[in-house]
Parts: sequence; C-alpha cells; structure tokens
Amino acid sequence: MRENPSPIVWTIAGSDSGGGAGIQADLLTFADFGCHGCSAITANTAQNTVEVAAINAVSPDVLESQLRALRKDLFPAAIKVGLLANTEQVIAVSKFLRELLHSRKIPVIYDPVAVASSGAALTEDGTADAVIGQLLPLCDLVTPNVHELEGLAGERVGGAAQITDAARKISDTRGCAVLVTGGHCELVHGEIADLLWDGERADWFVGQRIDSGNTHGTGCTLSSAIAACMALGYPLRDACVVAKAYVQRGLRLGNSAGIGSGAGPLRHCGWPDSLQDFPRVLVPGDEGSAAYAGANDVGAFVHNFAATDSKQLGLYPVVDSVEWIEALAKAGVRTLQLRIKAPGDDVKEQIARAVAIGRAYNLRLFINDHWQLAIECGAYGVHLGQEDLQAADLMGIRRAGLKLGISTHGFYELLLSYRYRPSYLAIGAIYATDTKDMSDQLQGVEKLARLVALLPDMPLVAIGGINLERAAAVAATGVGSIAVVSAITKAADYRAAVRQFMTVTGELPC
Repeated sequence: MRENPSPIVWTIAGSDSGGGAGIQADLLTFADFGCHGCSAITANTAQNTVEVAAINAVSPDVLESQLRALRKDLFPAAIKVGLLANTEQVIAVSKFLRELLHSRKIPVIYDPVAVASSGAALTEDGTADAVIGQLLPLCDLVTPNVHELEGLAGERVGGAAQITDAARKISDTRGCAVLVTGGHCELVHGEIADLLWDGERADWFVGQRIDSGNTHGTGCTLSSAIAACMALGYPLRDACVVAKAYVQRGLRLGNSAGIGSGAGPLRHCGWPDSLQDFPRVLVPGDEGSAAYAGANDVGAFVHNFAATDSKQLGLYPVVDSVEWIEALAKAGVRTLQLRIKAPGDDVKEQIARAVAIGRAYNLRLFINDHWQLAIECGAYGVHLGQEDLQAADLMGIRRAGLKLGISTHGFYELLLSYRYRPSYLAIGAIYATDTKDMSDQLQGVEKLARLVALLPDMPLVAIGGINLERAAAVAATGVGSIAVVSAITKAADYRAAVRQFMTVTGELPC
C-alpha cells in the first residue's frame, strides 16, 4: 500500500502509433512508478519500428484545450514535455507553463525530441530557437543526448570536458539543470556515461552498455521516469539514478519475442530493484581530468573498510555524553555512537573515556566526526556525514583498522557512499525529527524498503524520527539496525525503552 495517493503526472508529447515512444512509453512508465498519467497530445505520428511515415501536428488551439481541461481537474505533481512539432506549439506550451508555474512550483522535465531513432526529423525548422528562448527557462531539467546537446549549445562537443562545458553553458544561460544521456557517446569501451549538471556541480553516472534491439523509446522513458520520481517527492539526483536504473533494467530484460522488424520498444518491467541496473556514481567534481578514471571499479576511492562483526547491528542509540554511553552499555546495548554536539577542551578526554567503556563492554562504539581523535584513542569505529567524506583522511581511518559508517539520504548518496565499501551505511531521515531539520530529505518506510533491497549484504542503519510506535514498520523493511536519539534519551524509563526496541530489532525474545 502506498503512503500517499498516486500523484498525477502529465506528458505533453506526441503519440507513437507503433506504441514504443511518446505518450505510450510515458504512460507505461508512469504506471510502473505508481503515478496516474495524463496526456496532452502534440502530434499524431504515423510510425512503426522502421520508419516515421507522417507527423500530424495538432493545432495550438487543440493542444491548449487539452492542457486547460487537465488543469481544471487533474493538477499535476510533475510535467514531462516531449515532442513539440513546431514553433507555434513551443510558444503555446511555454505560455501555458508560465501561467501554471506562477501559482505553484511544479517540476518540468523536457526531453528535446527532434529526431526519431530511425533518423527522421520530427520538428520543423526554427523550433529549436523557440525552445531555447522560451521553454528551457521554465524547465527544471532538460535531458538531451550528445547530438541534441550540440544543438542546444550551438557548438560541437567531444570528450568529457566539452560535454561538461556545454551543459554548464545551457544551465548558466537558461537556468535549468542538464542531464546529458550517454547512449550516443561511449567514453570507455563497453560503458556509457551520463553527465548531470545542476548549476553547481557535475556528476557522472556510469553503466554497462547493453546490446539490445529494443531501444525505441529510451529517451522518452528516461525523462518520464524522472518526472514520475520527482512527482513522488524524490530530489533531482535520486530521480535521475532511479530513472537510469529503470531504463537499464528494461534494456537488460528486453523483449525476448521481438516486436516489429526494426528497433523494438524498450521493455517496461516495473521498479528497478537490482543493484546491477543502477549506475556507479563518480566522485563529485571529478568531471575534468578524472571524470572517467576509476569508473570500472572502486580504484578511485579509498575502500573496503573493516567489517563489523555482524550485518545486524540492532538498536543503535546516538548520544551526546560519556554518561549515556556507560548507562546504555549497562542496559545491554551493543551498538552506540558518541556525537558530541558542542566539543570543548576536554573532547579528547571524553572520547578516550568512551573508548575505554566500549572495550570493557565489548561495544560497537562509533565516534561521530572526530576521526583524528578516534584513531588516536583506538576507537572501534568512526561515523561521517556526506560533507565530511572529502575532508577526512579515509586512508588513515582504514589503515588504523577502524570501522567506518557513512550517512546517506536517498539513492544517489547511497550509491556514491557504497563505492567506498564502508562498514555500514546509515539511511535517513526516515521520519521528521526534532534533532535537525531534514524535511527535504525524508525517506519514509516505502523508500527505505527499496534502498534496503539494493544492498542485501551491506549492514544498514535506519535513522530519523523513529519511535516505538514506528519501529516495527521500520524493522519490517529488512534494515538490520534502528538508530534512535530522543526515543531513548527522553524516555520516561530509558531501560524499558531499550528492552522494547531490542525486542523489535530481534535482540531480545518477544
């Protein structure tokens, strides 16, 4: 059962009579993601798997009437824009979107369809200028392939650096993020790389090239999957990596029977639940000389940290004092984290005392942030946030034999952090919490379950707003550990709370 009603997603695109691309592919994708799809048709194309015989563009009036009807009753949570056959349609859609977005922020994803996979032109001359000037500034994301990128940027591109520069140019001048899809660009033999530039930084998403005769509609499907994910509340990077996995899964599973005598349609086969379909995420900022280095393995990362003694870390209280460490150790807790919020001159002494208690009680004791002191004091492990990964001496942590835990917030950060092969990964915030404002990074148990399914052999920790009433639902996702803060430290009887949580996590009998 979904946590929320199915969100509504619009597709403003052409109809593919062959059923492989356009609104047909979009609606299949929306359904796979649990969204309700609505369509405003821009053109009725006459095509099959080998040719586009005709493109019958609808008039601006017909297009606008569809959009107005949808606005009255089926307001969107996200919009995907595909084929706009002529300048008049671009102007009409841009005007409508300006009015719509004036009252409410809605993610708009644009797939700049200009040429069919068969090579046939789908838009009239001059349409690109209208797109660049009027439509792109209204979009959150545009998803060109390399050839479409050249058209939008007005320049030829070659390697990784030029692709990045062109994407940055479009983003800087038009205000939208750019996802350059790699299906037409192979930077390393046998692999494809997509570039995401969001206006601040670049990320490369790398995956294996799959030889498939069923590739019709991949671009439409990618952009509509991104729109569906954003309608579900996913941030941009999460939406992009999930959408890429969805397309990769469709290519991998294929249509064994074959449909048509040309490029068959991409298979739509449900939520991507296998890690092999998700892209590898390169280190942010490495889009220049190191953009593609280490893509084939984890060689570009410090990795393979010491393993914990169990994949099931159980109840995991996060506390701010040595006194709490000792009290909870005496109560039978095995996994703990010392997070000193306002370190003073005695921070080394506190960590040393906590480490001594950890040894006495055989604790899995992680020190938050203070990795230098954790190494010096011989701690069991260190916990780092995303912002700390680039500053910390990861090689020094690994060399010292300390375990490493990393905080993640969604699919993108999970994939990036997994490349370090840490001792465990924490996923949060599952629910809203009073500890810090994580309202833009709430996962919920449905998303948590999907994240857990990707890494069945990795110790995972759920954190954020988890109390006793919510603990059973969290544990049911298969996550091996539940981290809590106030549910223990502010409990009327913390010992009783510990016992109840440990019953939920399976550390004590029911």
